[in-house]
Amino acid sequence: MASILVIDDEPSILHAFRRAFESPDYEVVTAPNGARGLELAAKTPPDVVVLDLDLPDMGGMEVFRALRELDARIPVLFITGHGTTETAIEAMKDGAFEYLLKPLQLAHVRELVARAAEVSRLSRQPALIAEDAPKADRADVLVGRSPAMQQVYKAVGRVAPQDIAVLILGESGTGKELIARAIYQHSLRASRPFLAVNCAAIPESLLESELFGHERGAFTGADRTRVGKFEQSNGGTLFLDEIGDMTPLTQAKILRVLQDGTFERVGGNATIRSDVRVIAATNRDLPRLAAAGTFREDLYYRLSVFTISLPPLRERIEDLPLLVDHFLRRFGPELGRGVVQASPESLAILGRYPWPGNIRELQSVLKRSLLQAQGPVLLPDFLPESIRAGAPPAPAPATPPPVAPTATPPAADAAVDWEGFIERRLAAGSENLHAEALALMERTLLTRVLRETEGNQVQAARILGITRGSLRTKIRALGLRIERSVWSQDDQPG
Repeated sequence: MASILVIDDEPSILHAFRRAFESPDYEVVTAPNGARGLELAAKTPPDVVVLDLDLPDMGGMEVFRALRELDARIPVLFITGHGTTETAIEAMKDGAFEYLLKPLQLAHVRELVARAAEVSRLSRQPALIAEDAPKADRADVLVGRSPAMQQVYKAVGRVAPQDIAVLILGESGTGKELIARAIYQHSLRASRPFLAVNCAAIPESLLESELFGHERGAFTGADRTRVGKFEQSNGGTLFLDEIGDMTPLTQAKILRVLQDGTFERVGGNATIRSDVRVIAATNRDLPRLAAAGTFREDLYYRLSVFTISLPPLRERIEDLPLLVDHFLRRFGPELGRGVVQASPESLAILGRYPWPGNIRELQSVLKRSLLQAQGPVLLPDFLPESIRAGAPPAPAPATPPPVAPTATPPAADAAVDWEGFIERRLAAGSENLHAEALALMERTLLTRVLRETEGNQVQAARILGITRGSLRTKIRALGLRIERSVWSQDDQPG
């Protein structure tokens, strides 16, 4: 449950927040003036503060500075009228999370408060490193005692106190963000803000603004000045996930920040200075991208002063029993299941699977298995059929031959036999047919479009009507391979 402290002298605003967050996920505490707000914050530090700039007893900025002294990690959202927007921008330079313009838009308020609560959780809840299964069944735990993970823990301990950039490498689903948070929480900046940006999830046209901010009128829709993540996290830590997906222009600005701590907002000329520790992560092969000219070589060298490589699950399979035990105890209560352990036969089956999706795939498989389970033990019959069948289909050759226009297309290009597919899944007793059908449709569609564009993701995203970042996410989730041709893991190239 996230606690929200709203400090405002207008009863209608306080009432609106109580109504908007009338949910078991939130607890709303209100204060009619700055003094009372600070008293409540000192007694029980909130997860998020919503603060009016114009208070009857003291200035909003004065309250903000006092809150920062209490705990600089608490995200503060300002409420401001149009006449005090510049003051709100100045507050954001000093570390405020965001500001809301009156009259308040309920949907926007909920979105910003939810994001602030997540930032607060990431900053304040430690990413535990546990050699044994942790007693607390929570999400933020690095579980594993294999030699490979021991090396990771040692690396975190060595680099955390050093105020240098860190590059975390690893396949998708290996837990790179948890490692970033462990570094932050053991660093000298642990009392300052921690913000995370997924560079692949934000459209290219908006990523630069998200990181560096923009001036009013910088582009269509820029109706007010925006402070970016580098200014917001001044004095703290910024985690840049999937940094290998950045455009060359954004890479150049990141390099400049790492070199001298300065940048300009989009559409602005003023040089802004920010003291931020950058932790970056990627599942891409940055040396190969740098050699190909798609990732700046100088930025790669700047980021890779200290590199941590996370092992895929298949290379730390001895940790599987510990991970399964942890996730069963964590997900069981969430899903209303009383399963407390996996049978030896189930563990043997799980241990033979190669886990291309790593920890994230293991979590998904165990959730699906728990929904099928009956009784206190997870038996092999409860595991998904694909897991019981063993290894997934062998990948295509490293350099499959190009598909000629006159060649007989692979099976994925043929019309899908939906009737046959549905009959087979019904016969197998599927209880997830809707999701399975959607996945097959999406796999077939993306494979066909990517072949049409010869693997050009920009063109494919435009044809599909989705962002390039969304396309990349789908490609990874569906196991598509883009080489000289586009292959799905389910295809058998001829």
